[in-house]
Amino acid sequence: MKRFAILATLAALILGIASVASAATEVKMTGDARVYGVFFANHNYTGWNASATQTEDRFQIWERFRLRSDFVANEAVKFRLGIKVEDVWGHGTLTAANPAVAISVYQAYLQFKLPDCDVQVTAGLQDLSFPTSSFFNDSVVFGGDRAAALVVSAPLIKDTLAVTAGFARMIDTNRTYDTTTTQVDDEFDVYLLALPITLNGFKATPWGVVGVAGRDADYGDAGFLEYLVSAGSYLNGWKNNQNAYWWAGGTFEVTALDPVNFYADVIYGAGAQSDRKAAKRQGWFLDLGIEYTGWDVLTPQVFGWWSTGEDSSTRNGSERMPIVVPNWGPGNSFLFDDSQELGKESNMGVNPVGAWGLGASLNNISFIEKLTHILTFTYLHGNNSAKAIRNLNYALGTNSYYQMGRDLAMDEYLVAVNFDTKYMIYENLAAVLETGWSHGEFKTSIWGHRLTQQAREGDAWKVAFGLTYKF
Repeated sequence: MKRFAILATLAALILGIASVASAATEVKMTGDARVYGVFFANHNYTGWNASATQTEDRFQIWERFRLRSDFVANEAVKFRLGIKVEDVWGHGTLTAANPAVAISVYQAYLQFKLPDCDVQVTAGLQDLSFPTSSFFNDSVVFGGDRAAALVVSAPLIKDTLAVTAGFARMIDTNRTYDTTTTQVDDEFDVYLLALPITLNGFKATPWGVVGVAGRDADYGDAGFLEYLVSAGSYLNGWKNNQNAYWWAGGTFEVTALDPVNFYADVIYGAGAQSDRKAAKRQGWFLDLGIEYTGWDVLTPQVFGWWSTGEDSSTRNGSERMPIVVPNWGPGNSFLFDDSQELGKESNMGVNPVGAWGLGASLNNISFIEKLTHILTFTYLHGNNSAKAIRNLNYALGTNSYYQMGRDLAMDEYLVAVNFDTKYMIYENLAAVLETGWSHGEFKTSIWGHRLTQQAREGDAWKVAFGLTYKF
């Protein structure tokens, strides 16, 4: 009962603040809710967790509610507060008895325009993504996640050229005080610059990011470790107290030949280049998507990507492009964490970096009013040397740096199909069905007999059905 009382008090407080604020400001509330069940068989192609120490529970019911409140002083100034409740039925805040409070803040930022101009400043906890073409959902480097950041956007040439500059503190492990009287570098900061260009039938965004990574920041707790560092520094750490990371790229969208449209991204990234040789990491990533929009009943799409992979040695650093939190994926593919509406337990979490792939989609299929589908086939082939993966696995035994099914060697591949459906019951209420299947071929000489034999006993697949509501 005490927990229910806390929830009720918090809700009353938010409503009270809104009512008081409305005397001087306009309060706008938007949000979304989703409730859905997921049947997912053979996570990680084995039915076990990543370390192969736990077995899966195949059916879960998830619920998420988000509320965004905008406190608008005028057309130039507002503050956004976003709160979220998300859990599985029968656990935590959604358990049948003694529910625990599980409200979290996922947005909290001030946004305003400088007086007498169109320069916009956004400061606080906000959604942040590095630039990417719209075909591929979001950035393969850092996309669709939240960060405490300061971002400034300004037009340089009206409707043609703009500039976006930003700073984000991704990690500050020890906060105000380090653990001893010796100061350590426990932060990870990034600086972003982008120049969006818009012409008739053409869009491009050259961009660059510089990151300053402290040796004592907790990258594992943030979920960055395996994506950011090399295998050599995963084994032995960094020599330098701080290492620079940087990315440079361009996004391209060509609609001048409409109804045939083209989308592409080119990115090069590198990190720890001044550290010991084994700690260096650098590589390329390229993608290309083509679609035909001339039909009302469906949109055919084809796509592909390529990135550099690890060579046979971990002593000379990593040849994969460093990334932070990817949210990249074409066609709502079951392989990647990308655009699925029913987010939890939605995909295989495959790393597109260190691989190449091809695919095709029939998007926006609609023969009946209010009913749409998407059908996507994806093939992914590894670009990483088997020797590099095998040597690290041998040195560490069970480790999270390379995972079977997430990181593929040159002789390994995945195929996947997803068929997803949405029916708009009302304007803001939809019934969503998402299905996915994937088969993987893995080398026993890399991962061992136990994991590969388990993967041969059944393919990965999921069925998720639920309701989504937006207001």
